[in-house]
Amino acid sequence: MKLDVIKLDGGKAGSVDLGDEIFGLEPRADILHRVVRWQRNKAQAGTHKVKTRSEVSYSTKKIYRQKGTGGARHGDRGAPIFRKGGIYKGPTPRSHAHDLPKKFRKLGLRHALSSKAATGNLVILDAATSDGKTGALAKQVRDLGWKRALIIDGAAVDAGFLRAAANLNGIDVLPSMGANVYDILKSDTLVITKAGVEALEARLK
Repeated sequence: MKLDVIKLDGGKAGSVDLGDEIFGLEPRADILHRVVRWQRNKAQAGTHKVKTRSEVSYSTKKIYRQKGTGGARHGDRGAPIFRKGGIYKGPTPRSHAHDLPKKFRKLGLRHALSSKAATGNLVILDAATSDGKTGALAKQVRDLGWKRALIIDGAAVDAGFLRAAANLNGIDVLPSMGANVYDILKSDTLVITKAGVEALEARLK
């Protein structure tokens, strides 16, 4: 697959050949779903917590005598049957993460990249460099028509470009090692620099 390479000012900068084994697959929703689910579950905090019977702030004194009241037999006021009593088998802090093979995660990333290429929302950028001025970069992004874009650079992102893009709403910048399925699918436009393409191909082959 061959795509044109553009500059930030909109000019042409030649073309690049993209490997079909990474950018030319037929996207499968089931693979993408499994990887996104794994990613979001791993990011979930899991800090939910309720108070059990031993943790509620009540006396443990028996609330009334065992026999002779005509009512049910009860112990202390913190029993789960009472309002504001302890919660039985409620949520406790835990990890929501589950395992997913590394090969499957790589496959998901290939399908995510292929889905953007198939829909025509993949842009190859010559280089992501800037003098650090947000206004100048905002005008370039506006002229290119990027509203919600993910920009993937090589092993390291240019410090000036990162500073300029930090305050741009809808523009996310990641190094190649930070490329992930969820952020790729969430963006309307996927922008990869030439250095990013080389790094991704080396990572996913």
